[in-house]
Amino acid sequence: MKQFDRDSFARQLRQGAEELHIGLSDAQVAQLLDYLALLAKWNAVYNLTAVRDPQQMLTQHVLDCLAALPAFEHAQNVLDVGAGGGLPGLVLAIWGAARTPAMQVSMIDTVHKKTAFLTQAKSQLGLSNVTVHTARVESLQAPQKFDVITSRAFAELKDFITWSQHLLAEGGCYIAMKGVEPVEEISRLPNGWHVREVRPLHVPGLQAQRHLVFIEREADTGADAQRRSAAGESRDVDDATNKTDVTQSANASAAIQKDQA
Repeated sequence: MKQFDRDSFARQLRQGAEELHIGLSDAQVAQLLDYLALLAKWNAVYNLTAVRDPQQMLTQHVLDCLAALPAFEHAQNVLDVGAGGGLPGLVLAIWGAARTPAMQVSMIDTVHKKTAFLTQAKSQLGLSNVTVHTARVESLQAPQKFDVITSRAFAELKDFITWSQHLLAEGGCYIAMKGVEPVEEISRLPNGWHVREVRPLHVPGLQAQRHLVFIEREADTGADAQRRSAAGESRDVDDATNKTDVTQSANASAAIQKDQA
């Protein structure tokens, strides 16, 4: 592993955050650098990410995730699917911990060495707003649904939604971090979902393309509402008919018993 030049990285981090118009306190800068050092240390043994040079990690991972932060400005309870080395989950948690109330960030991955790293990072960085799950997202049952579900280079959008839609709160949205604009993936979205926005990102020091894809449930149409209303009215009629049948049957039974007496 190349030398970890903390002072140089701190300058680059502050400069990048300023370019992105993101305010970071000294404590947050220190936490992000602690996270970067921990990621580089674990990566040398456990291969958490293909990027091995801490300098490249700063640009391709940390600044990349910082560029996405404004999209999460109003998020309160976030799930990072396929969290891997904590990107964007841990960066979000460090940034969101200073808010009141703090942004809650859950991270899920199926690989034990990755969730072990996430758990260690949570402890070492003092992030009480983080929860880590070792599981498949389609089997996760959370006590509270998430207003934002995110992922970074995790899976095709169709699969991402299909596997995790049971965890999205009403009115919530997906924010998928992608490289080039995923036009073909968008064309294959499951029924009932639509893309609200595709937002290009500028990442300081990075020439590669980056995009955020915002996906929401489609709004109910008038026809949908009418069908639900008709179904509800039909159920009401059925219930009323059943109640009448039960009452008539009970009255007939009582009359028979009276005659027999």
